[in-house]
Amino acid sequence: MKITFIGLGNMAHAMIKGMLAHGVVKKGDITGTDISPAARANAEEKFGIKATADNATACLGADVIILAVKPQIAESVLAEIKNHLSAETIILSIMAGKTIDWIANRLTEPVKIVRVMPNTPALVGEAVSGVCRNPFVTDDEMENCLRLLHSFGTAEEIPEALIDAVIGISGSGPAYVFIFIEALADAGVAAGMPRDQAYRFAARNVLGSARMVLETGLHPGALKDMVCSPGGTTIEAVKALEEKGFRDAVISAAAAAVNKAKNM
Repeated sequence: MKITFIGLGNMAHAMIKGMLAHGVVKKGDITGTDISPAARANAEEKFGIKATADNATACLGADVIILAVKPQIAESVLAEIKNHLSAETIILSIMAGKTIDWIANRLTEPVKIVRVMPNTPALVGEAVSGVCRNPFVTDDEMENCLRLLHSFGTAEEIPEALIDAVIGISGSGPAYVFIFIEALADAGVAAGMPRDQAYRFAARNVLGSARMVLETGLHPGALKDMVCSPGGTTIEAVKALEEKGFRDAVISAAAAAVNKAKNM
């Protein structure tokens, strides 16, 4: 499978790293493009792939073209490549705010399009990606795309109508978690814990709690109740969180991200 990455930023690096580490593609079958000479040189040195500034040429013969560019330059990139796609080429877009129809309307022929919303934990092989496709993508082709995506995390197929929800809770979600970890560590520091140690305790707390949700299958509320002893410290902390509007703040943050995604 020959893959072309248009854009060699952090997410492209995370994807390439996972694909090579899991052997789903060979480095000789990956081409990357970027307008930055430094970005091209970095990708070549780091992964041993081919890199160029020529988007159109890089697309020739590619089985999958991954659009890993900022949405603001998507129109110009699609104009460059639209006459260099075969009928079997799959366009896999990780751009926020650009729908399958928006992409299709800027290409000259019916094209196979897969839209993906990954998140930054891809950098450590723990992405959570929502995936949707247009009718031209077959089940076998979708399986191949999912195999690529599973190399740097997990991926689930969803209807495109839910992609903005994925952005709100998953695409933007790591930022909310990082703020929570930072705040929890600050509380540890305030209680006398060294800063580095506080970050380790807070981060591992989140990691372990997330694994409990995924591995036990229990409702998060039931897991919370398991920690809250009658008259104990945890229920007192939960009470304070509710009084400060913690739950509403998280819901509002995710809703703001969803609304922004819908209007990009």
